[in-house]
Amino acid sequence: MNRERKLFGTDGVRDIANEGNMTSEIALKLGSAFIRFNQGKRIVIGRDTRYSGRMLEGALYSGMSSEGAEVILAGIIPTPGISFAIKHMNADGGAVISASHNPPEYNGIKFLGSDGCKLSDDEELSIEDIMNESSDRNAHTIGNVKDMPELVELYANHIAELLNTDAVINDVVFDCANGASAVTVPILIRNTVFNTHNAHIISNDIHGRNINTSAGVMHMKNLTDYVKSNELSLGFAFDGDADRVLISDRHGRIIDGDIILWVLGRWYAKNKFSGYDKAVVTVMSNMALETHLAHEGIETLRCPVGDRYVLEKMRESGAGIGGEQSGHIIARGFTGTGDGLCTAMLFLNAIHDLGEDISTLIDRFGRYPQKLTNLKLKRPRADIDMNAIDEIVKEYERKVPNGRIFIRTSGTEPLLRILVEAPEIGLVEELSCILSSRLEEYC
Repeated sequence: MNRERKLFGTDGVRDIANEGNMTSEIALKLGSAFIRFNQGKRIVIGRDTRYSGRMLEGALYSGMSSEGAEVILAGIIPTPGISFAIKHMNADGGAVISASHNPPEYNGIKFLGSDGCKLSDDEELSIEDIMNESSDRNAHTIGNVKDMPELVELYANHIAELLNTDAVINDVVFDCANGASAVTVPILIRNTVFNTHNAHIISNDIHGRNINTSAGVMHMKNLTDYVKSNELSLGFAFDGDADRVLISDRHGRIIDGDIILWVLGRWYAKNKFSGYDKAVVTVMSNMALETHLAHEGIETLRCPVGDRYVLEKMRESGAGIGGEQSGHIIARGFTGTGDGLCTAMLFLNAIHDLGEDISTLIDRFGRYPQKLTNLKLKRPRADIDMNAIDEIVKEYERKVPNGRIFIRTSGTEPLLRILVEAPEIGLVEELSCILSSRLEEYC
């Protein structure tokens, strides 16, 4: 299918809650259409901490149960927790009500298949088509809805079991972004040796109107300032649904997804884990990552932005690890979707096994200077003349023979993203400024 999806973006359906594409009416229709598409009867639903979550949850499970589904409500739980729950419950699929890293007024719905992984573009398009078809539901098709809050603890215990006891570091802080990880991190700490290693938790106030607000991966200064002021060894920051993680070293510098992949890639190679000789990254990853992985005999494959595209490429190529600079990491054999908590535990294991010095990782990575500029879209994405933009890009690519220029529209926000990467920061700044000015009229 090559038709453009009208509702779904790069990570499910997302909009300001109670407006546009994220109303109760649409949630109900999505729930009904998903069951008719999925043909399954057992579905697990989770949500993050947003104040609109309960409203959309009720509409979503109403649509599902009207089609005869047995709906299991996990409550507040990270997105990867639903992936875990689907497999644990032998369910036919799942849904997460979350707008991930977006501000509190947003919300979204993303669906997972029976394998715990996100749906493909074609599958999401099929759901959109089914939404416009009539349903055969009646008084005899009503399914059951039940609460299973214990799934949160089961998932947290699963994450705790991944951690090598010897890999725990003293004086660590977890920034929960006032989101879903605020319910799992305390369990994780309680059930691991973190409980005796001065582990801190911040941004864990989950009243629903502060998710991602001045906290988490979108506001790393909250974490880096805390690490430095408290003289801690390390800090982990998650986003609202905890499928991403970024790290602060003791100097308050940010270890992003590229460096995490560099560490995990070497760890996979050392242990000869399945697919250790290939890694999948997106078009946004720094060119330095390719260079480092090549030195380890690891081939780097690129794909579009979005952790489900990373997973698709991993499946095609047999790659062991994959991820995004933004902190979505998929580690084959451990998780089938981006999982911030899982990544954090594996990172600690890898650091221990490799004998790494965390405080010098950034210095040794030596990334190419890179700048991402966001231009606000004043027209629908479909009306953006990407062909004309591509011609402008070609014009300036000649100026960066050892670098690259990449431009795309965001799949989750009304933005045109301009990425410039080159060996010299001056050239990066100059081209970013010129391109921003040239492309403004196309937005």
